[in-house]
Amino acid sequence: MKRIFKALLILIVVGAVAGEAFAADVTLYVTRHGKTMFNTVHRAQGWADTPLTPAGVEVAQKLGRGLKTIPFIAVWSSDAGRARETAQLVMQAWKAPLPLNERRELREVGFGLYEGDLNNNMLNDAAHELGFASDTALMEAYGKGKVHVDRIIDAIRQAEASGTPALRGIKSAGMAESYQQVAKRMVDSLTEIAQQARQQGGGNVLVVTHGLAITALLQALGDTSLNQTLDNASVTRLRYTDSGEFVIESINDMSYVARGL
Repeated sequence: MKRIFKALLILIVVGAVAGEAFAADVTLYVTRHGKTMFNTVHRAQGWADTPLTPAGVEVAQKLGRGLKTIPFIAVWSSDAGRARETAQLVMQAWKAPLPLNERRELREVGFGLYEGDLNNNMLNDAAHELGFASDTALMEAYGKGKVHVDRIIDAIRQAEASGTPALRGIKSAGMAESYQQVAKRMVDSLTEIAQQARQQGGGNVLVVTHGLAITALLQALGDTSLNQTLDNASVTRLRYTDSGEFVIESINDMSYVARGL
């Protein structure tokens, strides 16, 4: 009888431990902010910030309605106004909005002198750094998977370091970021967010950040399949396991926005 009781006790303890491990899994819903004024006029927008357009507000609200049945335990955003506003609009549809936490490390790539310049000017200079004739040729290569985001970000930084044609005579302040800088801060930040959520017992976390930063994150996690710009309010879902690894479950998913129509 004692042996049976002891065996049952062991099963209960093992089951409880397994249950805790399962509960400790964290799912991060990493979303790009809604469309902004600079997005609309095709200008570089890294650490610079512009407000959401009416279309950007609308898509954020749709995302919120599409996510409202998912029980979230925390919400994070970068410290950029466009990310903060998107997160706030998303939670408007929820019965119980959560406190909004901000992290500087979730910012978009810093473009230095290119901030506010036309995207074409920035990408054209990057293209020349990489041996392409134009920004169009560079983006075609990106679309075919021949060039990945790490090389593009580093080429922008290299071009910025020598000054841009549009801003002759203005020297770089060294604020354009490298791919490694962006990838490291994104991975480190999301790891800290996930670990904090795990300490709460696991669950779902919304993280509102930026398109190129998310793309850099994905490559840092070993995925180079993305060869297009992430859609505004799209969701890239990551699962952080109890073994401390990220598993990519979906990329650029617009189904949550579609649910909120």
